[in-house]
Amino acid sequence: MKIHVVQAGESVWSIASDYGVDPDRLAADNEVPPSGALAVGQTLVVRFPRQVHVVRSGETLTSIAAAYGTSVRTLWRKNWPLGGSEQIYPGQVLVISDCSEPLGTAVSHGYAYPHIDSGLLHAQLPYLSTLAPFSYGLTADGRLHAPEDAALLAAARQYGVQPVMSLSSLTEEGEFSTERAALVLTDSAVQDELILEVFQVLRAKGYRGLDVDFEYLPASLAQPYAAFLHRLHRLLRSRGLFLWTALAPKTSASQTGILYEGHDYAAIGAAVDGALLMTYEWGYAQGPPMAVAPLPSVRAVLDYAVTAIPPEKLLLGIPNYGYDWPLPFVSGTTRARSLSNQQAVALAVEQGAEIFYDETAQSPYFHYTDNAGTAHAVWFEDARSLDAKLRLIQEYGLMGAGFWNLMRPFSQTWLVLDSLYQIR
Repeated sequence: MKIHVVQAGESVWSIASDYGVDPDRLAADNEVPPSGALAVGQTLVVRFPRQVHVVRSGETLTSIAAAYGTSVRTLWRKNWPLGGSEQIYPGQVLVISDCSEPLGTAVSHGYAYPHIDSGLLHAQLPYLSTLAPFSYGLTADGRLHAPEDAALLAAARQYGVQPVMSLSSLTEEGEFSTERAALVLTDSAVQDELILEVFQVLRAKGYRGLDVDFEYLPASLAQPYAAFLHRLHRLLRSRGLFLWTALAPKTSASQTGILYEGHDYAAIGAAVDGALLMTYEWGYAQGPPMAVAPLPSVRAVLDYAVTAIPPEKLLLGIPNYGYDWPLPFVSGTTRARSLSNQQAVALAVEQGAEIFYDETAQSPYFHYTDNAGTAHAVWFEDARSLDAKLRLIQEYGLMGAGFWNLMRPFSQTWLVLDSLYQIR
């Protein structure tokens, strides 16, 4: 794999020619629009096939995979344009293997809301180990309220992806509730009923594990939260199921703030089989323009986390989005618009903006002025920033990565992941 940064005057055809690859595949892999328009500074992931197969009449993905001693999932991962579909046609060229040399193996975990586009979901599932429909939440009396997860579970089964039940302290309106979490953590009768409900769902729907995400917990709930997770872990383990949790991005045990104080890394790490580090949202909707996940900040979280939790239990949180801030930024007034990485690139193309790369934050950004004369700053993720973050899995010996979230398309995420790791 090579990550190419587009220079002025270049085209998909000229770049493909320079690397000796098929321009149609290069465009399809990177979801270049039919016009072929590129922004100066955008990235293209270039993959080099080692072995290819030309589809013959009557062949299927299953028969081709069997002929080469590989799997249909591998064919999907090596051929992003298939979109997770089994539809092929005579004369189509499929990549059987490429020249990438994986750094190792990694778990790939993703979250999706029930309303995800089915085509997008199917394209991404071959790159996942586990999928969590987001999310089962809490009612005012500490009972479960459930998402419409049937379609997501059916898709996970179809692609051989393990489903993980997500349990959060979200209200019916989608807001994290400190009060509802506190009720569950401090009232034993309410906790008993909730756990009974959770296990009924796990059994009835075939979930293979539970992922707990209680946020905005004060310090007074740190011990009850860890105790709750310990209790869940004992019960899950006896049934052959696993327990994960999501953790605020702390850099020390004494870090203050409602987002951090209720998450005792050492106590929680001892209670669970895995923990997702939410290493994103330094750049956020109400904050000043900056990278969503600047690499020095991500490293600072990892440097602390591995002192409190075995690294092989940790999933690195990877953001799948960016923000567009109107300028000038006014604290308390300015609110950024969230957008996909693909939308950010398309916006740069539309505005004729050059994309720059912050070498310290290891993140791309650009500026433009809209039709109303308002200046904007856009920060997002590209192949370079994803490569920098995903390589931390091997460097720190982590379990893998957790992607927040799967709702927006960006093929480069999966091209880079598949080039760097063998997905468990």
